[in-house]
Amino acid sequence: MTEPVPQSIRDNYDRVADEYARRIFDELKKKPLDRELLDRFAAGTAGRGEVCDMGCGPGHVARYLHDAGATVFGLDLSPAMLVHARRLNPGMDFREGDMLALNLPGNSLAGITAFYAIVNIPEAALVTAFSEMHRVLATGGLLLLAFHIGDETRHLTEFLDQPVSMDFYLRDPAVVARQLEAAGLRIEEMIERDPIPDVEHPTRRAYIFARKPADTAA
Repeated sequence: MTEPVPQSIRDNYDRVADEYARRIFDELKKKPLDRELLDRFAAGTAGRGEVCDMGCGPGHVARYLHDAGATVFGLDLSPAMLVHARRLNPGMDFREGDMLALNLPGNSLAGITAFYAIVNIPEAALVTAFSEMHRVLATGGLLLLAFHIGDETRHLTEFLDQPVSMDFYLRDPAVVARQLEAAGLRIEEMIERDPIPDVEHPTRRAYIFARKPADTAA
């Protein structure tokens, strides 16, 4: 059984939370494709139940979904990130949680967004993360996953002007799609785009829409 996300990852994100929230919270204003995909997700889960934004950080994706009409709560490993999420999004629901051991009932979510939430999850633990997503999604539930494209691990000792020790994983979309399918999810669409200059880190981005089909076990 895979261990929960290491305490060191939580500590690192607690350390950078102030600067992360300052730089990231308004970034969707400059990302038209992200907004389009989130609008599609919100429309696709409308009226079906609660959705979860996993790895929510300061809550910018959850806020966008909320404003688009979704019944959404945010989930993050970092207590310091959640302080910012609650401050910046009053009245919304943000919870502490671990993607590798979700404290959520099975078959309880109409959808999951996970924008760069797997960036620090090592390869061996992805099967657990995706299996947990499958477990908590209701039949017909929709996943929108976003991640950096590549085939390497980058170890950072500084992030957002703070000392850290974190691995960041860039991934092949075809490999991620196979891992999602192995967890019982059905791929509906894969999208790639180039980075937006002067807005984000210069890596290509991938987005995958996947769904929990009716013919899989809970």
